[in-house]
Amino acid sequence: MKTGLTAFVAIGFISSAHAQSLPGGFVYLRDIDPSIIQDIRYAGSNNFIGRPMSGYGAGECVVKREVGLRLKAVQQELAAQNLSLKMFDCYRPARASLDMVRWSQNGRETAAERRYNPKIPKTELFRLGYIASRSQHSTGAALDLTLVDLKADNSARYDPSKTYADCTAPVAARIPEASVDMGTGYDCTDAKGHTAAASITPDQRAWRKRLVAAMAKQGFVNYSKEWWHFSLPGAGGPAYDFPIQPRRN
Repeated sequence: MKTGLTAFVAIGFISSAHAQSLPGGFVYLRDIDPSIIQDIRYAGSNNFIGRPMSGYGAGECVVKREVGLRLKAVQQELAAQNLSLKMFDCYRPARASLDMVRWSQNGRETAAERRYNPKIPKTELFRLGYIASRSQHSTGAALDLTLVDLKADNSARYDPSKTYADCTAPVAARIPEASVDMGTGYDCTDAKGHTAAASITPDQRAWRKRLVAAMAKQGFVNYSKEWWHFSLPGAGGPAYDFPIQPRRN
């Protein structure tokens, strides 16, 4: 998810010497509920920039403890339906948002980048609200996620050598995400990615409504321009810039 609702940033830098200690109130989601699937996209190359973003030293979901406990409650309800949450992004170091700013201003647009921005020039993404230089993700209270049908074949994986269609294409043609078909891929900056988009199928709309309803039961609010983005009002506070490091086992 490229955006978040804009938050005032009080950046807290944590030295690499304390790489595995989190600020007070933050937890690794695996320590709360290891059953929640994680595919932290900004820690690898399968994202709209095409490389790991600044501050993502590990593909780990870090959140405020209250957020993690509520996600656990959502997951428990979904498990009874043979479903699971899948996390794409959680806490985001403030430096990663600045990385996005630099990317948007570098004067280049590659074919791989256009998969995520099929109709909108990346220089317009700020004005249209798809990228923010200050993100609520940096408070630990915002999340990007989807649903996985545990009964389905979820074996498809991203192949960096393959040419995929853009994020609005039919699910078989776009980058595989091993999750239910929500009508677009993750981080799709297109009107079709708006939660209430009219241009998706009834089944895709039903999956979006199911995700929003499950999250709403635990107080999470969806961002209308991104079906995958949720936040927990009141759980944020200042934004941080500590890097995400591997979790101790």
